[in-house]
Amino acid sequence: MTDSILAKAPLGHDAPYPTAYDPTVLFPIARQGNRQTLAIQPAPAWHGADIWNAYELSWLNLKGKPVVATGCFVFSQASPCIIESKSFKLYLNSFNEGRYENLASVQQRMQHDLSDAAGAPVEVRLNPMATDSKENYRPLAGINIDGIDVDIDRYTPAPELLRCMPQAAAASEVLVSDLLKSNCPVTGQPDWGSLQVSYSGPQMDRAALLKYIISLRRHNEFHEHCVERMYCDIWQACRPSALRVYARYTRRGGLDINPWRASVAAHVDNRRTVRQ
Repeated sequence: MTDSILAKAPLGHDAPYPTAYDPTVLFPIARQGNRQTLAIQPAPAWHGADIWNAYELSWLNLKGKPVVATGCFVFSQASPCIIESKSFKLYLNSFNEGRYENLASVQQRMQHDLSDAAGAPVEVRLNPMATDSKENYRPLAGINIDGIDVDIDRYTPAPELLRCMPQAAAASEVLVSDLLKSNCPVTGQPDWGSLQVSYSGPQMDRAALLKYIISLRRHNEFHEHCVERMYCDIWQACRPSALRVYARYTRRGGLDINPWRASVAAHVDNRRTVRQ
């Protein structure tokens, strides 16, 4: 991904909110450019998706009365493009003053537009407030490694920190950290998140994994790209027989982004964490 491409994106620029429905504000960014920088070439034949949750959705019914909802948008990792986040926000807000027959008609229109922009089918689920308000928060499942006492002096990606335990026996573990931080490549704004690493294979050195996660603290990259980078770095260093990397980032502009990548098909829980 080049600076010239990002320079054309709405992110980091003053962009007026549309006063009417406008799918042309969506700004796709090809995945391939970033994947060419990963530790594994070509990119792995992985499974996964980018799960976006939206909390600021509204439109008018046919009588002009506002309707509000939450939404979930699932982009396959196989789609050619991601959607730049500010353009996604502008697009969703372009529905605010439009009149629509029902929730299903809005959902169908969003599914069409987002699939067209991403270059592959996108799953869209809009939830009326009456059904969404019962959701509970919970942390990512697994062993939290943040209590390990480590010295940190690396704040840019350092995959060489990753290692397995000496004479490591085979293990199947789910390890979690809430210390993930990266930064927007356009604005430099911090992106805070929680990370879940599920694997089978030689037992990972947990302290080394924690130091590696923290090493992304000054790294500038989109959420989706960070997860793919971490997946490839862990795979190369530890050679697991199975691996899944799942990040849940905190909300910005009414949207949170939650990418996951796995060596085998999997289901992930889209339950919000406390910070979301």
